[in-house]
Amino acid sequence: MAKKLAVIGAGLMGSGIAQVSAQAGWDVVLRDVTGAALTRGTDGIKASYDKFVSKGKLDADVAEAALARITATTDLDAAADADIVVEAVFEDVDTKREIFRTLDGLVKDETVLASNTSAIPITKIAAATQRPERVVGTHFFSPVPMMQLCELVRGYKTSDETLAIAREFAEGVGKTCIVVNRDVAGFVTTRLISALVVEAAKLYESGVASAEDIDIACKLGFGHAMGPLATADLTGVDILMHATDNIYTECQDEKFAPPELMRRMVDAGDLGRKSGQGFYQH
Repeated sequence: MAKKLAVIGAGLMGSGIAQVSAQAGWDVVLRDVTGAALTRGTDGIKASYDKFVSKGKLDADVAEAALARITATTDLDAAADADIVVEAVFEDVDTKREIFRTLDGLVKDETVLASNTSAIPITKIAAATQRPERVVGTHFFSPVPMMQLCELVRGYKTSDETLAIAREFAEGVGKTCIVVNRDVAGFVTTRLISALVVEAAKLYESGVASAEDIDIACKLGFGHAMGPLATADLTGVDILMHATDNIYTECQDEKFAPPELMRRMVDAGDLGRKSGQGFYQH
């Protein structure tokens, strides 16, 4: 019998996790609070499958079968019999803790509860449950069907068994894993990109160099595929600002403090590609 996965949150990350999991053979429940959000999520999954089929990277019958394994619902109770639950909602610790508190009283004792958070310590989230040993971080990267990395994060009480189950799941959907053994805010990847983006934004803010030249320096000087300010536009200036804020709140290290420019950009709605304007015009 196929294993069952519940994904909480049908945004870009949640729908991407649902997509790769269904393609790997999991029966997936995709849950969000509104029908409109679920429609956007499932439409995006179908469009992505269609794109892979048109490029000859996926057989049409495989895509059709995978899509049939995804059930969209607004009912959180649909996660009750899941073997793994992956939460992929907005980066707000109180929201995540409330979801985990509810799931703790809903799912099976052996169910693994995972968070797709990119910056919030897993221990803070796990503390909302009575099973912190069954809580783990599974930080996927966007777009999930394309990005190979999954960052596994061990909370203060995460068991070896839970970490092993999370690794088996992530590797089974085609990802390469790294393990974060100490639950620092931002883990490995978000700390690295946040420090780089913050410094790049400060250089741009103070007029040291243009956004284009800062990004060229990182691409040609360090071999990066994309410069930090272009990365901020792709990810979302607001998302990266919230991530760096979460890290800064936790550790009070000034290199993670978002500069005023990023805060004003978010206030003004200049969020990057999704708004048409960020560090670049799109």
